[in-house]
Order: sequence, then C-alpha cells, then structure tokens
Amino acid sequence: MSNSEQQPWGRVDESGAVFVREGDDWREVGQYPDGTAEEALAYFERKYVDLAGQVTLLEQRVKRGAPAADVATAVARLAKNLDGANAVGDLEGLKARVAALDTTVGELTEQQGEEAKAAVAEALAVRTAIVQEAEKLAAQDPAKAQWKNTTEQINALFAQWQTHQQEGPKLPKGEANDLWKRFRSAKSTIEQNRRAFFAELDTVHRDAKSRKQALIEKAEALVEKGVDGIPGYRALLDEWKQSGRAGKRHDDALWARFKAAGDAIYAAKSEVDARDNAEFQGNLEAKLALLEEAEPLLAETDRDKVRSTLADIQRRWDDIGKVPRDQVKNVEDRLRKVEQHLRTMDDDHWKRNNPETKARTEGLAGQLNAAIAKLEHELQEAKASGDQARITEATDALEARKLWLNALS
Repeated sequence: MSNSEQQPWGRVDESGAVFVREGDDWREVGQYPDGTAEEALAYFERKYVDLAGQVTLLEQRVKRGAPAADVATAVARLAKNLDGANAVGDLEGLKARVAALDTTVGELTEQQGEEAKAAVAEALAVRTAIVQEAEKLAAQDPAKAQWKNTTEQINALFAQWQTHQQEGPKLPKGEANDLWKRFRSAKSTIEQNRRAFFAELDTVHRDAKSRKQALIEKAEALVEKGVDGIPGYRALLDEWKQSGRAGKRHDDALWARFKAAGDAIYAAKSEVDARDNAEFQGNLEAKLALLEEAEPLLAETDRDKVRSTLADIQRRWDDIGKVPRDQVKNVEDRLRKVEQHLRTMDDDHWKRNNPETKARTEGLAGQLNAAIAKLEHELQEAKASGDQARITEATDALEARKLWLNALS
C-alpha cells in the first residue's frame, strides 16, 4: 500500500491496517495489504453498509408489527454483531438505533399480548358458534331431519373447525378440549341418529316391498277374470295406496308391474265397452228423440198435461234400454230436469190446495178485510176532525194490512 487514507469514520495507515473511529478513539478492524487505501476503506465500509441494512430491515419489521419475540432475538443478534464489529462507519449510531429497538420490544410485547388475547377471545367465540350449530343439528328430531342437508351441514362445520384450528390462534388447552368434546359429541349423535333412521327406514321399505309384491301377485291373478276382475283390482288399489313406500330403487318397478295388471284388466273392459257402445248407439238416438218430445214440457203450465205426457215418455224411455256409457249422464240429466219441473208444479199445487193451509189463509184474509174496513172508517173520522197524527197512523196501518192481504192472494 503506497499511501495512507483517512475519512470521518475510518483511516488506513502505511502498513495497510484499517481503523474505525468510536467516539474519540480509533480501533483497528483489520488488514487490507494488497490494495490501495481507498480500496481498504471501501471494503470495510461495505461491511458497515451490510450491518446498517440489517438494522433498517429490523426497524421496518417492527413498524409492520413483527412478533415481539422475533424482534427481541434479532435485536440481541445485531447488538452482538455490532459489538467490536470489523466495519467502518457510524457504529455508535447503529448501536443507538438497535438500543431503541430493544426499548420497543417491551411495548410490542404488551401490545401484541393484548392483541393475542383479543384474537383468542374472538377465536373462542367462533369455535363456540361452530359447536352450537353442531349441537342444534344434533338436537333435531331424527324422524323430521332432512338427512342429506344435515350431513352436508355437519361436514361443512367440521371443515370450518379444522380450518380454524389450523389457521386461527392457538386456544387455551382446557377450553379447546372442552369445545372439541362438545363438537365430537354432537357429530357422534348426528351419525348415530342418521344410522338409526336409515336402519329403521330400510325395515319399513322391506315391509312395504313385501306388501306390494303380494298385491302385485293378487292383481296379476285377476287378469284372467277380465271385466269381472275390476272390483277386486280397485280394492287392491286402495290397499296399495296404504302400503307405504318401498324406497326409490323399488317403487317405480313395483308400480309398473301392478299397473300393467290393471291395464290388462281395463283393456278387457274397454273391449266390452266398445261393443256395448256400438250396440247401444241406436238406443241413444231413440232417447234423444224422446227428449225432443219431453223438453217442451218445461214451458207447459198445465200440470195434468205435463203429467200424462211425461208418464208416456218415461214408459217408452225404460223400454228402450241402455245407451253408450259416456252418454248416460247427459241424457239422464236432461230427462231429470223435466221430471223436476213436474215435481215443482205438484208442490205448488199442493201448497195452494192443502185444506189446512187454505183454511188458515181464508181465515186470515177475513180478519184482514175486517181490519181494513175498520181502519178505513177510522181514517174518514180522522180526516173529518183534521187530526193529522190520527190520519198518519190510520193511513200507515191501512197500507200495511192491504200489503198482507195481497201477499195472501
């Protein structure tokens, strides 16, 4: 080294020894014999820059809220590295900055302790809410539970539990264990109820399947009876409706067999109906012709004429016989309407000619006529005297009794 070099924080002597200034004293930090003084200082200044970078990085971590324990470890390591560091620069300034960070560790510890407590409290609340939801599912009536939804819900809650356990803050062991026991108990109850429910349901389905298979065999035995098997099949159908569910896997197939037997029975009936309809078509035309004679009677007021004409029509109607099945209600309803017209006329005639009713009516009419005559006389006297109150009273009473008399008439 050809010459010496000195800067505010470091110098190099003629032998290549490098010194750093610490306060008023100079401390040797190393040798750099194979280079210039500038190169020697630059080498040890780079070491200082590296140390300063570590301090700056730690300061930034503290600002971002790094864990106090990690900060304390880093502070101790940096303090050790700065003590007698072989570097050129403001080492005392770095030591002061590290000391300031050491003071901050206490504040961080307190702050993060409060935050940790709050986080644990929140985590306990979340974990407790998960447990309560699980217990709510476990408390439901197994017979009314929607087991697909219930299973999905408890699985989702278990996934939430695992995620929270892995990613959330660590809970106190005692409380964490108590909550897990509650959750595990609820989950176990749900599983037991589900297994018991489906075991019972399997039994119900097996019984229903056996009943339906027996009904199918009876229905298939009725097929050979044709139309005569219809009443028996209808009875079997009522039993089928009360036989319960055999499970989705079996119900459709069982019903298809039972219905096929019914279809065969009713197919025979359809053939019979088709033959009957063809045979009874002429009867329908004859009855429609009779209705053309009967329906004008609805406008007839002569009761005796209606009675005699309708009696003749009814006799011929019965002689004609059956009509096609799908026309029975239509033609019968039309004839019933004419028959009802005659019954109404008979009722009216009886009311008018009932001796007891007639006697009561005539007696009441006589009383009303006498009352009317008396009131007319009183009205004349009131008019003669000019008594307006008596005139009004007599007039109102007279009008009322005339209305009663008209009603009787």
